[in-house]
Amino acid sequence: MILYKNQIIPVKGDFMGIFDKLKNEFIDIIDWTDNTDDTIVWKFPRHQNEIKMGAKLTVRESQQAVFFNEGKLADVFQPGMHTLNTSNMPIMTTLQSWKHGFDSPFKADIFFVNTKQFLDQKWGTPNPIILDDSRFGMIEVRAFGSFAYKISDAGKFIKEVSGTNGEYTVDGITNQIKNIIITKFTDSVGEGNFPIEKFAANLEELSKMGQDKLAADCAEYGITITKFLVANVSMPEELKKEIFEYSRLNKIDMQKLTQFKAAKSIETVAGNEGMGGSMMGAGMGMAMGNMMGNMMGNMNTQNTNQAPPPIPGAISYFIAVNGQQQGPFNADQLKAGISNGQVTKDTMVWKQGMANWIKASENPETASFFGATPPPIPS
Repeated sequence: MILYKNQIIPVKGDFMGIFDKLKNEFIDIIDWTDNTDDTIVWKFPRHQNEIKMGAKLTVRESQQAVFFNEGKLADVFQPGMHTLNTSNMPIMTTLQSWKHGFDSPFKADIFFVNTKQFLDQKWGTPNPIILDDSRFGMIEVRAFGSFAYKISDAGKFIKEVSGTNGEYTVDGITNQIKNIIITKFTDSVGEGNFPIEKFAANLEELSKMGQDKLAADCAEYGITITKFLVANVSMPEELKKEIFEYSRLNKIDMQKLTQFKAAKSIETVAGNEGMGGSMMGAGMGMAMGNMMGNMMGNMNTQNTNQAPPPIPGAISYFIAVNGQQQGPFNADQLKAGISNGQVTKDTMVWKQGMANWIKASENPETASFFGATPPPIPS
């Protein structure tokens, strides 16, 4: 008979065979060789066996080993060879109320955590990001890129993310990080104050802003974002065309975008007019032509720094729009502007020989233009 765990066990047959069986219940070597590319957490298979005090724990590079005692986080071991005893397991010693020099077998759940970088993880916006641009209005953009991360605090990661799962892979955490990325990237775009046409030229700055915002959130889970890249920011094709047209216009003349968009709107309305509104369409078309002619006149003025004199006998007026001088316009052009609502009774006008700017309704010549405007068509 032998004494084992305070019990007397009768011995029959080969004593050494029984001793070997009892000896196999004690674990004295603990390690993990990772043969996968996507495993983050792996639980050491103890299977009710007890760990021998003085057992050898091997933690390889890009690994951390985390000990749990009865569901509570105990000690975390960094890479290296460790001999398990009360001196290098201070938290476990406290939880177990071990006395100094305790050397009996013990039980603990051991998790190995992979701390290498997980590279080339893809992200993208599943739905468009809606932005409010002061010039183009509400616009939609999409973005995509890649990121890399690693586990920097194994104990925190197990407590906050993986829990007591026996095996946890990249798929489990990557989707959570992607959701955080979408939220933080949207904030970065809104706070970046980049003109919409400058997004492509500022991808590096957008990437840095996104990574900085991700850092704090991911640190709460024991994760470090080691790389965050914005590969592309896309927008609807019709918006691209409008931006390109505006860019070309700016290269020629620094006219306000409102003039350009007004001309585009007049062109669209004039093109959609039916037979019943042919006169209105013609008036808007004339206004569009006058406006574009005026814009081209301004281009020539900017390039030559001088304007040609008015045609002899024709009265030319200048108008003030948003605090800026526009013109000169003849009487027909002003009437067309009144028809499409660009010129109102409160619009300030001036012509050569006048001492000051006055409202169009207070100038006898231009005031008569409003009386000639037909009333609205009855509904």
